[in-house]
Amino acid sequence: MTAPLVSAPARDDGLVGKVAVITGGASGIGKALAVAYARAGAISVLGHYPKDPHNVQQAIGEVEAAGGQALAVEVDIRDPRQADALAQAAVDHYGRLDIAVAGAGILRRAPLAELSDQAWDDMLSVDLTGVLRTFRSAARVMTGPGAMVAVSSIAGGVYGWDDHAHYAAAKSGVLGLCRSLAVELAPREIRVNCVIPGLIESPQSLDPVNSLGPQGLADAGRLIPWGRVGTADEAARTIRFLTSDDAAYVTGQQLIVDGGLTVRWPS
Repeated sequence: MTAPLVSAPARDDGLVGKVAVITGGASGIGKALAVAYARAGAISVLGHYPKDPHNVQQAIGEVEAAGGQALAVEVDIRDPRQADALAQAAVDHYGRLDIAVAGAGILRRAPLAELSDQAWDDMLSVDLTGVLRTFRSAARVMTGPGAMVAVSSIAGGVYGWDDHAHYAAAKSGVLGLCRSLAVELAPREIRVNCVIPGLIESPQSLDPVNSLGPQGLADAGRLIPWGRVGTADEAARTIRFLTSDDAAYVTGQQLIVDGGLTVRWPS
């Protein structure tokens, strides 16, 4: 006699009903994360830069197709008042804020001889101070346990990158910021972690002027033990894990998502 099929219990990672703010939510890892949250039962508030060429409504559509809901809020993360408004939008619309993910970033190529103070300041204002603004604003309205994750980069987080000293400096600074906030916010049961994506196919990395571009990514993929570059969804699911109850005792950590690139012996 064949045993009757028994349905597996629904997996509960503590994300159902949680509300997350995601900066850089219109494309790339941010958009993929919103879809991942939708599948897990969490709600996303997508902070998007109004001059970003990517349509945030497409991200909303993908979230809804995955069975979730999301709210789009315009934000220039260089403005602390707009960062405050983004966090407050979560509370105003959904009554709470549980998760903050700082994913907004810019990437500009600039050799040292051409790296102006203005270019340096602009980069750090978005890629480093923007993380501070996102987390500071979120911490002000979080009333219970929570989780924060910042998106660093293998450039700065692990390696150096020629012609990108300002970008690498910002991404390196994110690590120290997260470690310190993890200690400071622990008494409030707010966990703070960082992901360090390796080579991930995204609108940013596909830019042939400021990043590797399609051919550069294809060439780099052959150097990665996994045999290819990563996807935005693979990076996003790592963030989802770090903000879930599955990572309830994980804080102040940096998780590299690179297909083994950083552990491969040079050949």
